[in-house]
Amino acid sequence: MKPFTFYEAIEANKRKTWIIIFVISILLFLVCYAIVSYFELGEFGILVAFLMVFFVNYYAYKNSDKIILKYSGVREPTKEEFPYLLNVVEGLSIAAGIPTPKIYVMDDPSPNAFATGKDPKSGVVVVTKGLLDLLDRLELEGVIAHEISHIKNYDVRLQTVAAVMVGLIVILGDSLKRSFYYSRRRRDKDENILGIVSLVIAILAPFLATLLKFALSRQREYMADANAAMLTRYPEGLASALEKISKNFQPVKRANTMTAPLYIVNPLKGGMSNLFSTHPPIEDRIRRLRMMGERWKLLDKEG
Repeated sequence: MKPFTFYEAIEANKRKTWIIIFVISILLFLVCYAIVSYFELGEFGILVAFLMVFFVNYYAYKNSDKIILKYSGVREPTKEEFPYLLNVVEGLSIAAGIPTPKIYVMDDPSPNAFATGKDPKSGVVVVTKGLLDLLDRLELEGVIAHEISHIKNYDVRLQTVAAVMVGLIVILGDSLKRSFYYSRRRRDKDENILGIVSLVIAILAPFLATLLKFALSRQREYMADANAAMLTRYPEGLASALEKISKNFQPVKRANTMTAPLYIVNPLKGGMSNLFSTHPPIEDRIRRLRMMGERWKLLDKEG
């Protein structure tokens, strides 16, 4: 198969965003229709379900990044607190040719980072206090370049919107499960559509996060690593950062299965070796980056 260029990857990510939103919308419609059926609205319930899906989609698309930031408990750093962080983000954004993203810090001892936003104009980079304490400037540049690459390639729009929409389905599915098991009214009608859909959604809900992870390809992590190396012209910076993160790994307290795909490494307990992780094995990422560095050294000698 012919490998993607960065520009082809950007266009592919834009298409995938709408495809995934469409698929999730179908699931969301089934859940909403089951909810309105609970109130026995008849055929009018179909219209209500469509309206519910429309407004949920619109709200998720417009506010998904704000929802994730609020849930993550981030704060805006001052120039006096982390001047080097602000300088690094600004410099790498200029190099990448995108507007400077907003910068936030998460007061968590775990070394990690993520990016969010619907497009480069609304991009956001979040780093944990643990990351800033652990890495030197060159390593930090590698991590920031990785996150800026996600923003430039429109990876974050796909990840952010899908994460929020799947999260809503999980919440609604859980509500349906509770109504199915605890509503006396439904015990007498457990063969109707609400009972069936409630049971199906209740069974599928725990797996929705895993399905999301498979939809968000690991290949984009490799691409962001490569793009970061090109931005900094120093693959060893990101390789060394990933190595330190793996040796000092601890779960991010406010991360969950919905927000995990956004982070540079899986922030959940057991995430470093999770078979179903969205992220490629960290050892493989380090190896690829160092191989890239060795190739560049050989080219410099030959040139």
